[in-house]
Amino acid sequence: MATSGVAASPIKYCLQLPVQCPGLREKRVSVSNLGRSRSHCTVSTQKYHPRRMPLVKCAMEASFGGSTDDSAAIFPRINVKDPYKRLGINKEASEDEIQAARNFLIQRYAGHKPSVDAIEAAHDKIIMQKFYDRKNPKVDIKKKVREMKQSRVVQSVTSRFRTPATKFIVKTSIAFIVLGALTVLFPTEEGPTLQVAISLITAIYFIHDRLKNKLRAFLYGAGAFIFSWLLGTFLMVSVVPPIFKGPRSLEVTTSLITYVLLWVSSTYLI
Repeated sequence: MATSGVAASPIKYCLQLPVQCPGLREKRVSVSNLGRSRSHCTVSTQKYHPRRMPLVKCAMEASFGGSTDDSAAIFPRINVKDPYKRLGINKEASEDEIQAARNFLIQRYAGHKPSVDAIEAAHDKIIMQKFYDRKNPKVDIKKKVREMKQSRVVQSVTSRFRTPATKFIVKTSIAFIVLGALTVLFPTEEGPTLQVAISLITAIYFIHDRLKNKLRAFLYGAGAFIFSWLLGTFLMVSVVPPIFKGPRSLEVTTSLITYVLLWVSSTYLI
């Protein structure tokens, strides 16, 4: 093509029209030799691959703050045997706490039936155990002993006893063991009267050796002797069966019990 004596080469224009509609193809239009009779266009086609768009359902679930698999979640403690550990509570939990744990877990794992069954089974087992414990209360021995130790009467009694030196304990033990052996080996028709009298004198002596007070030693020794003899007699008549054979078996056994109580009084009483 010539313009004012200047030779011009034909100009070729290429227009590319991207099309984003699914199912349509991209078209390339080529226009050459503008200015000639008719511009002619060549159209080339290329297969279009549509992009996958996120599902609307995902956006809806995200707006509710949940996930698609929450309804089918499996309870992680489904195989735990302890019902308290399965529900995630301790054994001191109240019934309201047990019910709250059960409702929370049921609501969370409602889409998985085995999980729901496991939660319900643990809840029912705990409730039945609570009902049985209320119907048949257990005696807590440790608690009873602790309560007795904290009572004023027991504290006032225990405050009157103190552990002495080891040598003193050995000395009193030997003395009363000898008295017990003499009572068993040499019983008399009148009973162990002499041994019992010696045990009273021995108790007063040892109490005086610790307290260094004659009046208190006599009062403590006489009171311990009377209490020990009465308690030994009561035990032999009502509780303890006869241990030794013979006509004086009751007196001998009562004397042995008295020796034990006198040994405790003469060794630990203050």
